[in-house]
Amino acid sequence: MLISTKGRYALRVMLDLAENYGKGFVPMKEVAERQNISLKYLERILPALTKNNLIEGLQGKGGGYRLTASPDQYRVGDILRFTEGNLSPVACLDCDANTCERAKTCKTLPMWEEFYKLTNTYFDGITLADIMK
Repeated sequence: MLISTKGRYALRVMLDLAENYGKGFVPMKEVAERQNISLKYLERILPALTKNNLIEGLQGKGGGYRLTASPDQYRVGDILRFTEGNLSPVACLDCDANTCERAKTCKTLPMWEEFYKLTNTYFDGITLADIMK
């Protein structure tokens, strides 16, 4: 499993918005500058966050983006899944994968399933508020 730039940057954007929680809408240009991420790249990440109701946007003067809930309501696992898709370490555990014909006899499958479970449990146990501390 490799977390891509998209997932890592999404976490940085969400953390930046969490640090500005309660201050209104934050212009993405400011977030891009603080996080040293191109605005063009951020525009590719924002739709996944908006579509899944993690953030909301307002266009025009005084516009920008803000969290839809308090930072303690956002689990890192959810943010990564919304931007990365499934966090499975092997293709056979991917939600879209067909069941492997060897699944019933595969001796390594239980190991991968446990690793997948540990990964999700770990990331779901961390909130934006935890990272801010």
